[in-house]
Amino acid sequence: MSIFYLMLLGFKTELHPTNQQKILLAKHAGVARHAYNWGLWLTRNILNHNSNNPDSKLKFPTAIDLHKLLVAMVKPNNYWYYEVLDFGQKKLA
Repeated sequence: MSIFYLMLLGFKTELHPTNQQKILLAKHAGVARHAYNWGLWLTRNILNHNSNNPDSKLKFPTAIDLHKLLVAMVKPNNYWYYEVLDFGQKKLA
């Protein structure tokens, strides 16, 4: 009988962002939070509909469906989504 010990290593990283980077981090977090809350709202509405209407249940959207709906319904009404995305794409190019 042999005993194996597993040692997990962790690494800590400390960031020191500039003021501009702090603003960008906050914007990215805001967009992510808004998208998550929108998806949560949508799925809760589907759950409520399905519980109230057992004869005409709606199918839950996949991740791809949610992304397409987000682009079609949410982004046109929230210009700041593109503000965050545009900056990231400029940096990558």
